[in-house]
Amino acid sequence: MKKLKNEAELLKEAILEGVKYGEKRAVVEFEATDSAKEKIEYIYRLLIHDKVIQALPEDQVSQKSMRHKLAIWYAKQLPKDHPLLK
Repeated sequence: MKKLKNEAELLKEAILEGVKYGEKRAVVEFEATDSAKEKIEYIYRLLIHDKVIQALPEDQVSQKSMRHKLAIWYAKQLPKDHPLLK
């Protein structure tokens, strides 16, 4: 798994976008006390359920791999000249 440039920033934005996605679908309501780990796992599983991203083999699922998948998902939504992709 190759680390992306600006992966931490991409992940932060991916979490924000994933929260909006889940709440827009009215399937989840995140609380301020929810941890980033909980949000990451829920968003990852929701995106798989909706067939937005491809699932990792279950034996390869970890916080690190879910973070990476979400960062990639968000990066693919950005325009090619976006500062986070440089």
